[in-house]
Amino acid sequence: MQNRKYLLLLAGVFCGTLVCTIILSGKIVSIFGLTFPASIVLFPATFMFGDILTEVYGYSVTRQVVWAGLISEIVWVAGYWTAAALPPAPFWSAQDAFVTVLGLTPRIAVAGMTAYVVGEFVNSYVLAKLKVMTGGRYLAVRLVGSTVFGAAADTVIVLGIAFAGIYTISQMFWMGLSVWFLKVVWELVALPVSMPLIAWLKRQENEDYYDRDTDFSPFTLADRKRSLERARPAAGSAVSPL
Repeated sequence: MQNRKYLLLLAGVFCGTLVCTIILSGKIVSIFGLTFPASIVLFPATFMFGDILTEVYGYSVTRQVVWAGLISEIVWVAGYWTAAALPPAPFWSAQDAFVTVLGLTPRIAVAGMTAYVVGEFVNSYVLAKLKVMTGGRYLAVRLVGSTVFGAAADTVIVLGIAFAGIYTISQMFWMGLSVWFLKVVWELVALPVSMPLIAWLKRQENEDYYDRDTDFSPFTLADRKRSLERARPAAGSAVSPL
């Protein structure tokens, strides 16, 4: 297996960004008539990192990072709920603020984590397929196009699970449209950063993966074909590893 110098760093930043978005979601913002959680300033970055990982390393690597991100979310939520349940010290008067600002109901937590996983996998799948279809051309179009679908899946799921029965369909539609629009705009604004970064990583890592034979199931952590080919030399075969 080749030495990927920057993969662990990217995965760590991805997971850290994801946990930060949970914290920021405690504030609701209203600008120019658009209402959305403050996490919108950071959450679309996860789609950008997902794009970078898929474009450079391929869907299989991104799949592992997505599941690592989910584990990071679960650890944070479980840790917060445990901390909130512990009795506060007599001199510490910020318990109510701690619960109000950082608190997540189980319904909101499930909605956010489910939407994240589905949205990231849709984003990565679309980008990987478009890369093969276009022969690696039209990078900007592919980055934005995959975000259009990934952000749509994420937004529909989080609103459907978290707010169904609380808001009307009309209210959820306009809220969802605002959030989806902002996520796509975020991707557009980030292109001057993401595109040069992708080009630089491809040169540094000497890797530009095309998912032609990838197993796209979200529920396996490795591509079976690549794993078998890498295992053959250890079994005495003359076949060289990828």
